[in-house]
Amino acid sequence: MKPRVSVIVPVYNEGAAILRCLERMLREVLLPAEVLIVHDMPDDTTVPYAEEVARTDPRVRTVLNTYGRGPANAIRFGIDAARAPVVVVTMADGCDDPRQIDELARLVDRGVVVAAASRYMPGGQQVGGPRLKRLLSRWAGRTLYTFARVGTRDATNSFKAYDAAFVREVGIESRTGFEIGLELTAKANRLRLPVAEIPTIWLDRPLGESHFDLGRFLPGYLRWYFFAYGRRLSREKLAARTGAVAVPRQPDPRGSTEYEKTG
Repeated sequence: MKPRVSVIVPVYNEGAAILRCLERMLREVLLPAEVLIVHDMPDDTTVPYAEEVARTDPRVRTVLNTYGRGPANAIRFGIDAARAPVVVVTMADGCDDPRQIDELARLVDRGVVVAAASRYMPGGQQVGGPRLKRLLSRWAGRTLYTFARVGTRDATNSFKAYDAAFVREVGIESRTGFEIGLELTAKANRLRLPVAEIPTIWLDRPLGESHFDLGRFLPGYLRWYFFAYGRRLSREKLAARTGAVAVPRQPDPRGSTEYEKTG
């Protein structure tokens, strides 16, 4: 059965900790799904454990990222390798709630191009994590929601679902860190395409060590934070930013148009 949702999980030496993540995800996701474990190196310690699960559950695939190292490239590669019309990006550290993957995917099925799991809307919560990172993320979410009207109070959260055709149309320019979630939210906002959110409870990483480097990733976040403000862009003008041309490919069965990038 063709999956309705592709779950993209970028990993970096998670080792046996990936087993707990996959066990919860495979139990909670009820839609026809594939889970792509995207790794940068053949000898990543996550791979043997993920392949052990894949031998008994065909929903799991390990895929080697060939776009370059780092989470942004892993997410880009995973989305390009996805077979479903909806992609969900989630982390391997257990911070995100896999029970919400189906709900996020169904919002995209209903027509939004970005569905965000929001820590900062009523009913959401963030438990733990570095204090400075929390303050910056909350401030960015509130100001973007209030003044840029991006449709979510948590534009920086990586836990989001996307219309795969939308992502392939607008492209991903980020090459460094986890700012892809903010980039795609900002692009949807400038195109005036629908963005929605549901509340989530984010729990700080229970096992292992976080690989988030605020100093390294902050410039990318700032770039897309300011890009979110501005007048409406046409698809052609947005495509020109990436040196690509949006070309209609085939009708989407949900009623929108799917595009491919050329140039």
